[in-house]
Amino acid sequence: MSDIDDSAMTVPDLNSPLPTSSASTGRGWMSGAAGAAIALSLGEFIARFSDALESLVIGVGNFFIDITPGSAIATSINNIGAWQKPILIAGIIVGSIAVGGWLGIKQLSNRKAIPYGFGIFGLFGAFATARDSLTSAPASIAVSLVCAAVGAAVALYLIKGAAAAEQPTTPIATPGAPLSQTAGRRHVLAFGGAAAGAVALTAASRVGRTSAAQRARDELLAQGTTGASAPAATPTGASTATTAAPAAPIELPVGTFDDIPGLANRITSISPTDDFYLIDTALSRPEVDPASWSLTINGEYVTTPVTYTYDELLARPMVTREVTLSCVSNPIGGQLVDNAIWEGIPLSELLEEAGVQDPTNNAHQFFSRSVDGFTCGFPLPLAFDGRTAMLALRMNGEPLPIDHGFPARLVIAGLYGYVSATKWVEEISITDWEGVDGHWIPLGWGKEGPVKTMSRIDVPQNRTQMVSGTTAIGGVAWSPTIGIEKVEVYVGQDPDESLEDPSSWVEAELANVESNETWVQWRHEWDAPPGDWLIRVRATDKNGFTQSPIPVAPAPDGAEGFHSIVVRVV
Repeated sequence: MSDIDDSAMTVPDLNSPLPTSSASTGRGWMSGAAGAAIALSLGEFIARFSDALESLVIGVGNFFIDITPGSAIATSINNIGAWQKPILIAGIIVGSIAVGGWLGIKQLSNRKAIPYGFGIFGLFGAFATARDSLTSAPASIAVSLVCAAVGAAVALYLIKGAAAAEQPTTPIATPGAPLSQTAGRRHVLAFGGAAAGAVALTAASRVGRTSAAQRARDELLAQGTTGASAPAATPTGASTATTAAPAAPIELPVGTFDDIPGLANRITSISPTDDFYLIDTALSRPEVDPASWSLTINGEYVTTPVTYTYDELLARPMVTREVTLSCVSNPIGGQLVDNAIWEGIPLSELLEEAGVQDPTNNAHQFFSRSVDGFTCGFPLPLAFDGRTAMLALRMNGEPLPIDHGFPARLVIAGLYGYVSATKWVEEISITDWEGVDGHWIPLGWGKEGPVKTMSRIDVPQNRTQMVSGTTAIGGVAWSPTIGIEKVEVYVGQDPDESLEDPSSWVEAELANVESNETWVQWRHEWDAPPGDWLIRVRATDKNGFTQSPIPVAPAPDGAEGFHSIVVRVV
């Protein structure tokens, strides 16, 4: 026994700093990253069980959205569109895991790195989630701190496993297998368990839960209070009203161009697939239980403030209108514009019941607030000037989809959504125009927000290679509430020709529309010869205004300019 080295039997000190080898650094990073992943996943899982809780990722994401300048948000919408929110969420997850990994490395030389670092994470998460008006602040704080504590505990456990794996041992210390191999295997299993746990918690948070809002909407569909499709649209200004009876199928007038492949349909589908554009200020859209929701109309220019429940509103006669909505961030040729059939209650009726004062006064503002705190406003007279201005309860014959504002939203023809289209609306106030600004105005956007006359080419697609012969060029044009008088198309090879020679433009055929508040489909039959061709479109509204060829960015009050594409014909 004299040949045995007694140091081989020494019990390793798992709390001592690890050697600064690449192996220990890697295991430290993995330990911290796994702890961060567990913390985030646990937050997702717990939030699944309550409408009053928000996940850590969403809460932090909403915080960053709120502090981001409006110009930066506009740039992201223009460049990446609907991908901006998934990219932000992915960035938060990757960034959090990376910081967790860095804390794991620091823990190798500083035993306070993970406790302090994860503690800061927890406090920031508590702040970010508790500030949401739809959540319970005490519960959000508690959940955030618990998640951070669990994540730190997992990271510290894995760090100790790394310490055991790094300690020098000899083959005779444990019969059968070297201690270093046993510790290494246990460490690998621990890492695997942490990773599997994070995946399982995240997956469990995505399945098996139906919100009260979704259950209520499903029940409305099952009861048949609305049909699967909408009644034929009623022209603006008509007095026809519908009740809560099941709706008839959509009847499109003769002359629509829905049969042209690739052309935007007259009515944008929301069922079975939701093709209507979505732009919101929050990462997580509110899911509002109509049983506990109400709409209040108040303000300094209202004599008798009123509050309506959802059932009270649903029982009222409703008007049906077809209206095109557009986002102010829609670039030239963009897809952030769509057309739908809306059913609801004219705002003028509700405001009159509330005793609104001086409704034609431009110094007064119609100011609305969503359940998630979003605000916007427009001049009060626009709710009384004959345009569609409604509290919408249905869309394309169904209860409003949750993403589009269920149980109620505003639809105002001729105004960009950022000043008018409040979803999940819960309060309407009549206040002064000056001194009270909606969400986007302090971020640099124009306050009035009238939709500009625009047109778009849908077919063919830009940089398409085509076979020579007769083909359809088509798209949509809109100018609510003015209406489209004509659409013209240029096809040529000289960009300056379209600007200098008015005769180089040809008038397109327009489809039938119900009113001036909806977009109009257009088409032009082109006998395409071989070559590279520039195609442009411009619209003229019923006031005689023709689009300007000078490109203007969406900020601060909407894009301008011709939509142009190039194609190759062979």
